[in-house]
Amino acid sequence: GLQRKRAVLAVLLHFLETYKGLLQEEESAGKVIKELYLLIMKDTSLYHDLEDEILKLHQLVETVELKVADETPPPNKQVKPLFRHFRRIDSCLQTRVAFRGSDEIFCRVYLPDHSYVTIRSRLSASVQDILASVTEKLQYSEEQSAREDALILVTMASSGEKAVLQPSEECVFTTLGINSHLFACTRDTFDSLVPLPEEIQVVPGDTEIHRAEPEDVANHLTAFHWELFRCIHELEFVDYVFHGERGRRETANLELLLQRCSEVQHWVGTELLLCEGLGKRAHLLKKLIKIAAICKQNQDMLSFYAIVIGLNNAAVSRLRLTWEKLPGKFKNLFRKFENLTDPCRNHKTYREVLAKMKPPLIPFVPLILKDLTFLHEGSKTLLDGLVNVEKLHCIAEKVRTVRKYRSRPLCLELEASPAQLQTKAYVRQLRVIDNQNLLFELSYKLEPGSQ
Repeated sequence: GLQRKRAVLAVLLHFLETYKGLLQEEESAGKVIKELYLLIMKDTSLYHDLEDEILKLHQLVETVELKVADETPPPNKQVKPLFRHFRRIDSCLQTRVAFRGSDEIFCRVYLPDHSYVTIRSRLSASVQDILASVTEKLQYSEEQSAREDALILVTMASSGEKAVLQPSEECVFTTLGINSHLFACTRDTFDSLVPLPEEIQVVPGDTEIHRAEPEDVANHLTAFHWELFRCIHELEFVDYVFHGERGRRETANLELLLQRCSEVQHWVGTELLLCEGLGKRAHLLKKLIKIAAICKQNQDMLSFYAIVIGLNNAAVSRLRLTWEKLPGKFKNLFRKFENLTDPCRNHKTYREVLAKMKPPLIPFVPLILKDLTFLHEGSKTLLDGLVNVEKLHCIAEKVRTVRKYRSRPLCLELEASPAQLQTKAYVRQLRVIDNQNLLFELSYKLEPGSQ
């Protein structure tokens, strides 16, 4: 009997350690664990040999906040602003922490006249819940909400592309694009919606990148992306691949990192195309290549890849005069970077370089998702009613590489001077243009005749 109980405890402990933060969102799993926990605690006095395992179980149950009967209610949770969709300097300077679906966040929901209401909502809230909060803020009556002019929730991109969200959709906050926003409107005002003025009106001018040293920018990029990467639970990779876009429940941290990767790509093009002087623009191009080199040296392959992709954006690569002013040394260096990020032969060069790196390192996460998608879609999970164990082993092995990359802490020496804090705030709240048509317009204004 003792051995059987010890085996059950071992399985339960392994399950808790693996799933941790996801258990709060799964009521059925939480219920089973609570029942087992209460049964085990009743046996404590009978099986003294299990004291160590039971103590560990008790600590884990408290860690994942699975509240058992007769406990006092948990204290009010801290509201967490999402980077990108609610800008606050003090928040962006804080160390990033992992998001759960039950976490409450602040978010702005805009109206057709570009005024907005700030709501407090669960990260996993449904569209219906969000609209209820907006309606309450606007003091709509229940009768008015029930009529045809009831509010709908719309996503609006900076390009003007818009889509109506269905009331049952959940977790919409982290699926928004870089410069996308939520709009609440009636169906008869849907056609009149236009992007926010700041998304379509750009003013050239110097930003922090012209003043900051390449080493400082690169180091703050690496530090921030390490924080975001550390927040991702390994199971988010599996959930992201196995479930459809609207079926994902616990992938907020992964989706925020993917957003950030796209953001850095567009940031490169934005900074270059808002720089009007040819000599100054060539100097900035040289600085961005330096930043990419330092990120690679920091083993931050996410930032490195994103910068190289950004420099290969068609609106940037067509700037012939700018590239011609680049010193030969940096032209050769950038060619090496292009070879490293070349997708030929399934990213062979990049994979070889990555294999030689030791943790800590930040991989190019989209490639991990590509590999997992290939494994998932390349073979069925169930074959003749049996689980395809080989497929699941391959997926688990791929996900375990993430654990290896994070097995050692990142140690970067970053000063706390005012100048460094300014660079840190700049890096963590990049303002970018993600509208490719607008980027091309800027490119042709700078160099009309370049090919």
